[in-house]
Amino acid sequence: MFKFENWGLIDYEMALNRQLEKVEQVAESKTHEDGFLIFCSHPPIVTLGRKTQEGDVFAWPGEIKEISRGGRATYHGPSQLVVYPILKITDIGKYLRSLEDSIIHVLKSYGVDAVGKTLQKKSETDPTTEETGVWIGHQKIASLGIGVKKWVTYHGAAINLDEDPNAFQGMKPCGFSKETMVSLEKLIGEKVDRQKFQDRLQTELNSVFSLVSQRETKGKSLPIRTPRA
Repeated sequence: MFKFENWGLIDYEMALNRQLEKVEQVAESKTHEDGFLIFCSHPPIVTLGRKTQEGDVFAWPGEIKEISRGGRATYHGPSQLVVYPILKITDIGKYLRSLEDSIIHVLKSYGVDAVGKTLQKKSETDPTTEETGVWIGHQKIASLGIGVKKWVTYHGAAINLDEDPNAFQGMKPCGFSKETMVSLEKLIGEKVDRQKFQDRLQTELNSVFSLVSQRETKGKSLPIRTPRA
């Protein structure tokens, strides 16, 4: 069964080191049913994923760190709930869709209809492309970017809970304009009870990932060598 840990507000570098320690623990396990589900938030920081492009960060005044997750530049801050599932997987695409769907299901309980990976345009002149994340129309409420080591996931999702005018300043989150990002507080017009949201998401993720791990253990499926997301 997955172990849940709430790290609260934690320095990004410290959280990353803790994740890597747990990746090794899970990789050494003999079963798909061992893993960790971690919730936290970070002091303001911009992280640069493997696909970051020139111009993604142009006037961000704070800390910047290059990391190994997929995706482009993104913001992390105390207004978000950050989710780090650390578990064995065999299909990266299905894992990402399960993570998106869990967030979507919780948002529905707030009366917010969202979708996962969908067609979006970064600007009027860019082509339409499939974009990972959780979307309400053309606004993005949750960004996903993962790393995989020894077929164990780390990194995860950042969900915008609280409205923060200082978030996403001087950057293009995931290549989009700052205005693309939206918070749950703005959507529902009131402050979000963080503990209630966390409880709902923990229940949903435990249910989804437990079913996935059971299927993979019974099926003894081999890893599907898809590119890392």
